[in-house]
Amino acid sequence: MEDDNKSDRTAWEEIEVAGSQLVDRVKELAKEGSVRQLRISSADGDPFVEAPLNLSLAVSGVVVLAAPWLAVLGVIAGLVTRVKVEIERVKEPDEDDQKNA
Repeated sequence: MEDDNKSDRTAWEEIEVAGSQLVDRVKELAKEGSVRQLRISSADGDPFVEAPLNLSLAVSGVVVLAAPWLAVLGVIAGLVTRVKVEIERVKEPDEDDQKNA
């Protein structure tokens, strides 16, 4: 039953960005803190990378530790013109969720 609650607290969002903006956009998402996982694929849907974002990394804002991962994104960005980024976010609990807890 705990797994059901976990899926209720997450939501997927999909955005499309230019390849040249990929690394900057991923850095922004990492700083948000609510992003749990990223899937990066071509505009046609061919997958490139699926990676969890470490919440402690996002909270501390230390992007240096993610440098190797960002280097891979830089290579992908240089090869494609548009990429699709799927973002799994942790939803904030609303008042109804807090009352039921």
